[in-house]
Amino acid sequence: MSSGGVFDEAALRTRHKELEAEAAKSDLWSDRARAGRVLREKRQLERELALLDGLEERISDAEVLLELAAEAQDRPTRIEAAAKLDETDAKLAAAELQRLLGGEHDAGNAILSINAGAGGTDAADWAEMLFRMYLRWAERRGYKLEILDAQEGEEAGLRSVTANLSGDFAFGYLKVEEGVHRLVRISPFDSAGRRHTAFASVTVFPELDDSIEVEIDENDLRIDTYRSGGAGGQHVNKTDSAVRIRHEPTGIVVQCQNERSQHKNKAQAMKVLRARIYEHERQQQEAKRMALAGDRKAIDFGSQIRSYTLHPTQRVKDHRTGAVAGNAQGVLDGDLDPFIRVALLEREVQ
Repeated sequence: MSSGGVFDEAALRTRHKELEAEAAKSDLWSDRARAGRVLREKRQLERELALLDGLEERISDAEVLLELAAEAQDRPTRIEAAAKLDETDAKLAAAELQRLLGGEHDAGNAILSINAGAGGTDAADWAEMLFRMYLRWAERRGYKLEILDAQEGEEAGLRSVTANLSGDFAFGYLKVEEGVHRLVRISPFDSAGRRHTAFASVTVFPELDDSIEVEIDENDLRIDTYRSGGAGGQHVNKTDSAVRIRHEPTGIVVQCQNERSQHKNKAQAMKVLRARIYEHERQQQEAKRMALAGDRKAIDFGSQIRSYTLHPTQRVKDHRTGAVAGNAQGVLDGDLDPFIRVALLEREVQ
């Protein structure tokens, strides 16, 4: 099966055999970086081959149904066959989009962090709305979401939340969601019923596997333990084992209070710290490259990537791509794929 050169099945299967042979070598882990690359590519090819096998099976089923419908002049069977073909077409479109996700960590899990910005209580409430949006999106895709840390707002909502999303290409899809998100609505916290604007920032890191080395000197870490807190307690377990780690050279601070043991919380916090230091180094290198190229795009609260307007009209607009959705509530309920698709395609063009 081939689709316009997008999927070369023979080449994929040949490459998969080569990688299987590489992965079986006894000296594979003598070079951890190489081993990581081999295993990541092997896993990605296995996903693509499984997808191709599924597409072939659906097409074969549709062909059988069409033959049966032609023989029996059976309209319901023709409708079922057409539905199979539509489903296959949708799967193929999703697969073609997935082919854009060729970055080093795109196929893996993601660490999502949301922080309330300007807007007071409305901003904290907005951060919680965004978190719910990504939770619903993850559920639609069958991803597992685990809260690592959540800090509740003084009156409502969340000041910050960090979560791990596990699933194929979680990071590849979510990476285009990074940036500042803006909400415009009639504030439920304003007794005068006035319109308010609130901001929250979304940051996305790849979850790093053990084959990727990030050097962290224990002497550079300040580790504090504290009791989990917050009003209501609906987001995290309340224990005496929360861990906060500060990496002195970069100033990066991470914390985890989801687990019931201090040891597990520290392990989770270190996982997030590794990812953040890795991304920090990558961004520094990218900033140097952009400075040499003369590209000085600002990244601040004046450069939101998307606006969600709930009053006076209902719409969501992505300022990078121009994509607009009239069903704002649908987007907030997790219908993010149209925005993600356009953003990924725009990156490919650039």
